[in-house]
Amino acid sequence: MTCKGFIFYFIGILILTLGIALSIISNLGTSPYDAFLVGLFRTIGLTVGSWEIIIALVMMGMNGVLLRKRPEFLALGTAIVTGAGIDAWYFSLRGWMLADTVLIKLLLLVLGMLLIGIGTALYLQGNIAPIPLDRLMLILQEKLGLTLSTSRLLISMIVLSFAYFLHGPIGVGTLMTALFNGWILSLFMPRAQRLYRG
Repeated sequence: MTCKGFIFYFIGILILTLGIALSIISNLGTSPYDAFLVGLFRTIGLTVGSWEIIIALVMMGMNGVLLRKRPEFLALGTAIVTGAGIDAWYFSLRGWMLADTVLIKLLLLVLGMLLIGIGTALYLQGNIAPIPLDRLMLILQEKLGLTLSTSRLLISMIVLSFAYFLHGPIGVGTLMTALFNGWILSLFMPRAQRLYRG
């Protein structure tokens, strides 16, 4: 782990979790995966960040099976940092950031989507341990010969069905993130790579 890699990783996670929190606060619907986590929070309890960690554990095992390798235990550390970041941003911002008009809700959603793409592209450059969801995206891209955006869309559709049954926050924002998050990530990934190499 290089110092530069850790800086990209840490800043990326901060930006990513801020984006997730803003998309939840927008109340227009979150990404399918976050809708799933919020659905678990609303249905069972715990916090959104806690469910991030629990589901990450399940996905770590699944990714290990797909790769026929031992699970990436460092990914649990990423999931813990991400879960803590989501909860910290969400609980600190929701009290004073009121999404009371459609325009503000839309601005929060779009800003959240952009920050999620930028944060993901940055933290992946650190090459420390991807969030298990992002590792699954990379595995499917490689194993099935998919583009990054198609791989992300496939995962989004599967997770969306879970979110629906758990009454997660599904709305226009969910559709937008399902359709555009992969494209946004593909847009920022080469720029983050150039920034990291430069």
